[in-house]
Amino acid sequence: MTTLPTINFTKLDGLVPCIVQDTRTRRVLMLGFMNQEAYDKTIRDKRVTFFSRSKQRLWTKGETSGNFLELDEILLDCDQDTVLIKASPKGPACHTGADTCFQETNDHPFDVHTLEAIILDRKANPRKGSYTNSLLDLGINKVAQKVGEEAVELIIEAKDNNKDLFLGEASDLLYHYLVLLAAKGYTLDDVLDILKKRHQK
Repeated sequence: MTTLPTINFTKLDGLVPCIVQDTRTRRVLMLGFMNQEAYDKTIRDKRVTFFSRSKQRLWTKGETSGNFLELDEILLDCDQDTVLIKASPKGPACHTGADTCFQETNDHPFDVHTLEAIILDRKANPRKGSYTNSLLDLGINKVAQKVGEEAVELIIEAKDNNKDLFLGEASDLLYHYLVLLAAKGYTLDDVLDILKKRHQK
């Protein structure tokens, strides 16, 4: 999270509307209202908190259901009177159990970031029998060696015309590469940032 705008709540009668958007899918999840205290708590706890107009108190989304909205970024609109929050939902956003308050599905497609998230979760929460954890337990040298082995196997398959074997080895290399990044304490976004800078030159 890089953007932390300053909001003049006093000028805005104490409350501002807050739109919450899923960081990955870009789906709009819900709309709530924030006062200064809710805004400060959201930044401090990294979980989206609103001011409930009906209950007249602070309300952290997920405080009873566990379906928290983990804060990723805060943006302010051009008139500086509406907040856009990008968040990672830990379950349905709507109190009805729906993915969003607008009756839209919010499926997260399986992509390379999904795979990375699984690997990072294994690193943070080891599971017995997990291949990822068995790799990480071997240490950096062994993980790096495994990436080298998979790269060689991919090169060998690239010389032939067996689609299934080639894509299988490509998948193995990508997976083990992500494990190596995790073992080193880096993420795919760190790599993409460098590629983006190179592309802009």
